[in-house]
Amino acid sequence: MDFSLPLRKIIHVDMDAFYASVEQHDNPSLKGKPIAVGGQHRGVVAAASYEARKYGVRSAMPSKTAKERCPHLIFVPPRFARYKEISKKIREIFYEYTDLVEPLSLDEAYLDVTENKKGMESANTIAKEIRQKIFEETGLTASAGISVNKFLAKVASDINKPNGQKTIHPDKVEAFLEELPVEKFYGVGKVTANKMFSLGIYKGKDLKKKSLEDLVRLFGKSGAHYYNVVRGIHTSEVKPHRIQKSVAVERTFFEDLFDEQQVNEKLESLGNELHQRLQKNNILGRTLTLKIKYKDFSLFTRSITREEFFTSPEHYLNTGKKLWELRPYDKAVRLLGLSLSHLNTEEKKLVSVQLKIPFEEFENQ
Repeated sequence: MDFSLPLRKIIHVDMDAFYASVEQHDNPSLKGKPIAVGGQHRGVVAAASYEARKYGVRSAMPSKTAKERCPHLIFVPPRFARYKEISKKIREIFYEYTDLVEPLSLDEAYLDVTENKKGMESANTIAKEIRQKIFEETGLTASAGISVNKFLAKVASDINKPNGQKTIHPDKVEAFLEELPVEKFYGVGKVTANKMFSLGIYKGKDLKKKSLEDLVRLFGKSGAHYYNVVRGIHTSEVKPHRIQKSVAVERTFFEDLFDEQQVNEKLESLGNELHQRLQKNNILGRTLTLKIKYKDFSLFTRSITREEFFTSPEHYLNTGKKLWELRPYDKAVRLLGLSLSHLNTEEKKLVSVQLKIPFEEFENQ
């Protein structure tokens, strides 16, 4: 490992089966039972309890497949307002220790505790305290990974799940990564893992034998990432203010849509919901995207970008209708979605970066 790089103390906190655990906590009759958060008849599993995972039920799995794998699976409708409420409590606990908190979703975040508000030396102790406080205040368990960078902390948090933690010490990083199966490297999906297997790359030590040139040739831009992370090099900092790049609303329908009037009604409803969400957060955007998933699961998306920001539900509806007319098929529709991107949040980020540049140049002189 390159010790010329600054050694930080990074914690990755990941709630255990978050949505499903909230449902089991709020309704004790569900404890110890296989449950799936999501629509039973249509749609996909948003989250599965550990009891359901034993049967191979996973998030993003079609509900029908989940029921086939676990016939006694209990479906529970999602309650996102409740999940957000608990997520807010959890983040407040994080901020007791550091302001350098980078949320990845409602149920996981990175924390940089190199310098922390409590002056605690041990990141391992901080992680234990945080997990204990989360349990005391919410009744839910969390797992944590602790190491010198975000990549290693993320990998570590998965090792002793559920309700555990793992520290990868600076002097153990190289040995740990050399023995780590490549499919466990964060950012290596099934397709990439299979390609690595075909090249005789099964563990970190196999990956380490490949030159930077070889990895870039085989995996494109990701090759440089693999070359670095297997050596414990990952310089991405914990970013406390993640810039939102898009806002989306979508619906999976209990019965397929065939009728044009039904589609218009659904687009109007989606447009209203999108407008409310944007207004609530003072967000505007210039690119509207329509997403259509057909009965056979084929997917179609089409976007329109305007010079001016979209500002009203009527704009979303009228533009959504125009995009609908561009669809390639007249097939039964299973899902409709509208999303807005090219947001004014990105412009705020640009202004922020421009303001920072002179100071950074001065500091580096």
